[in-house]
Amino acid sequence: MPDFVDQVVLHIKAGDGGHGCASVHREKFKPLGGPDGGNGGRGGDVILEVDPNTATLLDYHRRPHRKADNGKQGQGANRDGANGPDIILPVPDGTVVKDARTGEILVDLIGAGTRYVIAEGGHGGLGNAALASTKRKAPGFALLGEPGDELDAMLEMKSVADVALVGFPSAGKSSLIAALSAARPKIADYPFTTLIPNLGVVTAGETVFTVADVPGLIPGASEGRGLGHEFLRHVERCSTLVHVIDCATMEPGRDPISDFEAIEAELKAYGKLEDRPRLAVLNKADVPDARELADIVRPLLEERGLRVFSISAATHEGLKELTYAMGEMVAAAREAAPVAEPTRLVIKPRQLGDTGFTVRRVDENTFQVTGAKPERWIRQTDFTNDEAVGYLADRLERLGVEEELTKAGAKAGAEVIIGSMETGYIFDWQPTLNAEAVHQGPRGTDNRLG
Repeated sequence: MPDFVDQVVLHIKAGDGGHGCASVHREKFKPLGGPDGGNGGRGGDVILEVDPNTATLLDYHRRPHRKADNGKQGQGANRDGANGPDIILPVPDGTVVKDARTGEILVDLIGAGTRYVIAEGGHGGLGNAALASTKRKAPGFALLGEPGDELDAMLEMKSVADVALVGFPSAGKSSLIAALSAARPKIADYPFTTLIPNLGVVTAGETVFTVADVPGLIPGASEGRGLGHEFLRHVERCSTLVHVIDCATMEPGRDPISDFEAIEAELKAYGKLEDRPRLAVLNKADVPDARELADIVRPLLEERGLRVFSISAATHEGLKELTYAMGEMVAAAREAAPVAEPTRLVIKPRQLGDTGFTVRRVDENTFQVTGAKPERWIRQTDFTNDEAVGYLADRLERLGVEEELTKAGAKAGAEVIIGSMETGYIFDWQPTLNAEAVHQGPRGTDNRLG
């Protein structure tokens, strides 16, 4: 089992709303005291929240299915059902949330305490007390609770750091982070020691910034070789790139310039990083041969427009100058960044003349009705209760569905589908041609929805 996970698919289900209650008040000498059925409770939401104490998505890798509680059913004596409690899922700062099916980015969660309701709980159904009116004084039915949202979401963690250390395995990135900050990463002299991005907090005068190392970058990483392709996403948020170059490597075919060019090629192939300012660090200057090689390499890198620092993470040589150089670049990037504006809620009112639904002719005598209201009403209707079906017919009639079906050319007996073609409710339509008509037959009989 891994101890670090930065990408996971989460299967989420919000709570269903509780059903309304159909009840009639009864007490001594008042056998028919009127409807007193309470409303169902709302289902619980599923909420993602940025938690600064959460550094991995490991818990969701182990338990990828998360479900909020349902709302409780209403009861007699006008007792409403309890709402289902929300569940809050903590995620690391810098988590991108996508629809796993379409790949669409739903939200980018940055900043401690930031919240996003990823799945809304279903509304509770109204009880018959709330459904009573002057025309329907004692409803013998209640509305069903709506199902909660259900989706598969991909959570992708991207480290929120100012500076990214990039370089070959064993170039000294973890040692440099340990020397610059209080971070204590695992350090050893073999490839892929670092299996997770390490973060450290560094202070340079009045500038405080975070530094992250990117593990396992080797030639071909952007195409899936090694570990680098798993962690290149952690560089995207960094404003500054620091090449950590090993000047003491004994591996054949490697030298500081070829290492630098190989890593640059991977960053370019990955994309999204072309405009980031860079500097180069020639590490392991405490080794005599490495110091001589660094003196040779320095002018070659400076010719490419890079600021170059010779350092030793082991002896801390040159770290002060490097720290302040990184601090200057971070401060400049922060100053150039646009001023963050508070999130604004955009309210889009419905256009004038918008009925809130559409009618589409499918074939000669088949029609499809889509829209938030009619589809929600279908979910709320108990089709085993004819009076509830009659109430649905009244609602659709008042909304103007019957009039639009007539305009679309629907005839008596037409097949009407409300909702999607695959899962919608199908009925045979019998028009009344009178929007004010009220069904007057015995309770439980209504031929408008066959």
